[in-house]
Amino acid sequence: MSALLLRADADGICTLTLNRPEARNALSRPMMAALQAELDRIGDDRSVRVVVLTGAGPAFCAGHDLKEVRGLDTSDYLPLFEQCSRLMMSLVHLPQPVIAKVHGIATAAGCQLVASCDLAYAADTARFATPGVNIGLFCSTPMVALSRAVPRKAAMEMLLSGQPVLAVDAVRHGLINAALPVEELDAHVAAMAATIAGKSPLTLKIGKEAFYRQLEQPLAEAYAYASRVMAENMMARDAEEGIDAFLGKREPVWCGG
Repeated sequence: MSALLLRADADGICTLTLNRPEARNALSRPMMAALQAELDRIGDDRSVRVVVLTGAGPAFCAGHDLKEVRGLDTSDYLPLFEQCSRLMMSLVHLPQPVIAKVHGIATAAGCQLVASCDLAYAADTARFATPGVNIGLFCSTPMVALSRAVPRKAAMEMLLSGQPVLAVDAVRHGLINAALPVEELDAHVAAMAATIAGKSPLTLKIGKEAFYRQLEQPLAEAYAYASRVMAENMMARDAEEGIDAFLGKREPVWCGG
């Protein structure tokens, strides 16, 4: 495990901590590679039910490492942003739900990380921004995740102004689920992660994949697709167990099949 990324596992919950506190956890190419490699491993790890993504030090993530970017050859620009885009899509395609636990700032590609996670909870002192426009570099790749997480005009205001958004407004826009006092953030995320980890892992995988696929479909196609998913889900052993447990007024015992 690279020192750029820390991993801790307990009770089906995997916590990944971005570990460049001195650089506000900026997404250098090695940092992105370390996170990508760990996500690839987690996807095949049946012991992991939920992933929590957070940052060490005073910030969640300040986006791309601009010092690194300025040192690249022009031929490296496209591979850099393709690497970042693959990372963000990996969060969406990961079978397990991913929760962002945010403190400090989440800016540019850091805000993109938050928008790409399935759930996000933040300290009420956290700030979110896509400030690329301030330095002549529009946040075009962060825009993809942001525009799928918040209403159009809220996204455009962030992208065009570059101004930070308070946590309370990030909740209102739907970028995060809740803003909490900093001393309550860890406990809240731990409780939510434990709740989700108690569900059938197969059901979570089926549901997460279906959620994102149907979003991109017209209404009739989405219903047709979701109907097929539910019919297939009904044939799973975990669905049979869950229904029987509910009818029998007992706790289900998931087998993951």
